[in-house]
Amino acid sequence: MTSEQHLAPFRMPDPLFAELAAGGGSAAAVAFLERAERARRLLLLRTLLGHLDALPTPLTPVAEAWRVLKEAAEKSPEPVERLLLAPPTGGWISHMLRRVHGTATGPPLWAEAGHLSALALSASLHAGTETAFDVPLTDGRLPLPGLGMVQLADARAGLAVGRATTAGGELTVEGPGRTNGRVRVMCRPLRQRAGAGAGTWLPLRTLTRTGPGGEAPGTVVLEDLDPYRDLDDHLPPARLDEDEAREWQRLFGEATRILARPGTPGPGRVDPAMIRAIVPFGRTGVSPPPLPFVQVSASSGDSFGGMLIVRPASALALAETLVHELQHSKLAALLHLFPLLEDDRTERYYAPWRTDPRHLTGLLHGAYAFTGVAGFWRDRLADAQGFDAQCVDARSVDARSAEGVERAGYFFALRRLQSRLAVRTLLTSGRLTVQGRALVSGLARTLDGWLREEVPPAALDRARTAAALHRTEWRLRNVSPAPAAAPSDLRFRPDRRSWPDTRTHGFATRPTAPRTPDEHLAAGDAAAALVRYADVLADAPAEPHALAGWIVARTILEPGRAARRMLARPEELLEPSPRV
Repeated sequence: MTSEQHLAPFRMPDPLFAELAAGGGSAAAVAFLERAERARRLLLLRTLLGHLDALPTPLTPVAEAWRVLKEAAEKSPEPVERLLLAPPTGGWISHMLRRVHGTATGPPLWAEAGHLSALALSASLHAGTETAFDVPLTDGRLPLPGLGMVQLADARAGLAVGRATTAGGELTVEGPGRTNGRVRVMCRPLRQRAGAGAGTWLPLRTLTRTGPGGEAPGTVVLEDLDPYRDLDDHLPPARLDEDEAREWQRLFGEATRILARPGTPGPGRVDPAMIRAIVPFGRTGVSPPPLPFVQVSASSGDSFGGMLIVRPASALALAETLVHELQHSKLAALLHLFPLLEDDRTERYYAPWRTDPRHLTGLLHGAYAFTGVAGFWRDRLADAQGFDAQCVDARSVDARSAEGVERAGYFFALRRLQSRLAVRTLLTSGRLTVQGRALVSGLARTLDGWLREEVPPAALDRARTAAALHRTEWRLRNVSPAPAAAPSDLRFRPDRRSWPDTRTHGFATRPTAPRTPDEHLAAGDAAAALVRYADVLADAPAEPHALAGWIVARTILEPGRAARRMLARPEELLEPSPRV
């Protein structure tokens, strides 16, 4: 590993690009992307080192840390490669480049630059070399990337300079005490388990996974310690308690069994070995109970294979999110290799899974991610239908399996429809490059094939209704009714803001005893829904949620040219108020 080596240009074989353009990607395609990300990371690291060489610092100079890192790589290349390719390492490099260019903030720059010494210490421990560094301590903490964190008891609060040495796999850290004098701790991070250091050593947590063929388990990092595990900001550790860590393992184990589907790799089919790290976000304990679906998840192009997730209560929801976020990682790596589109970053496009207007790059990311999600639900539908088909007596099929068919059918139908709409926007934008058009055309071919596949009729109807509701409400809340110069030249409301999308999940199952207008619409009774929406609008004629429901219910009951126009530009009904 060296930042001075000359790297040959990457040329992606056409078959691998075709796999990725279809929305999937074999292990060979993902491995190619990871090799490209390694090369990019080394180039960025070389650029960063050039900026930090002359940085005034009370710590060991970065040049010495880089020398130790390279020496360790020669003796133990595999673990040092893992350190280099770890998602938080990519996050740190990119964050630091933003720091030196003045587009990010954080602790003193010298302290953040000292993270390279922490990387070198981890590498030295793996290689068994001897070294000594002056390192930054925050409240007595020293994170060791890929290993865990040292916590000095009774250490001085705030930022301080400590001393760390390694020899034969043993680490010694000392720093200023809380009152006076020095405090010191010794540990063996490669061997020491949780609890063995009486709170002074916190090892990195991992999640155990089993391969698709049931082969020997592997691990995925559950990263709750590294300060660069977030998408950008420097974060303090947020250690999970033992019960929450066990819940993550339980859900992850079930999620990987859901994903362990034999057959040809394709959109929505993920080998969990492709995931490098999961960052638990927003909670460190099991209380309060989480929602059944994932409320928040995110990933960064700087942290290939990493994903930040708020733990849901459902393994199925976690499995879907793993697919979704890995799709983002793959597309981000492709964007590092190819100029896929010309984006002026103006937020003016409708994204069927968002409540706000998006720029073109965001729309491309969404289309790629949700094509994978559609494939995930396609497989779940096939699994559920296969289970039903195996039952000799139809009476032996329990309600849960029937509900699984309906739910999977709904999400497959919804996500394929939404993704195809976004793909159409991309293809007609006039801003795709040659490679971008090839990629988006590949998604279109995948989705067009799926749109011809059968879905349970009731689930399909709910999906079409939910899609129409989302687009209608999005326009009512975001688009100004004032006339624009051209249909594609939208004028946005100055008072627009985020709004809760309750219908995407609310329409997933058919209500058995509908009470609200939405429930009547989800149950297929548009007439009853129309009356109830009208009752709401009598008191609040421009209320967007009810007005969107009223428009969609009316167009179901009275299809035709007028209905299509009302769905196309529902904001025109805001002035004057509609007759209800």
